[in-house]
Amino acid sequence: MPEPARREALSALPSPAARALAFVSILVAGLAGGFIGWAFVDLQSDSTVAAAVGGLVGAVAAAAGVAVVAVLVLRALGEWRQLGEPGDPQRR
Repeated sequence: MPEPARREALSALPSPAARALAFVSILVAGLAGGFIGWAFVDLQSDSTVAAAVGGLVGAVAAAAGVAVVAVLVLRALGEWRQLGEPGDPQRR
């Protein structure tokens, strides 16, 4: 009796390069948000503490926003990769 064809386990995990790129984009967004928040508060106030708090809030807000988008993109990329190419015998 012939052995049934074994299917390779499909993974929705994005490539390491995609995950690294998402991580770097979150860091860059946090840096840019921090500079924008610091500059925004620094223009309105002479307090160094207020400018630092503005920078911190801007950095966290920008990084969180980009993190949400990065997670959604990585999930979509994983699902897209899981579907496979048309005509692929492993396509679901």
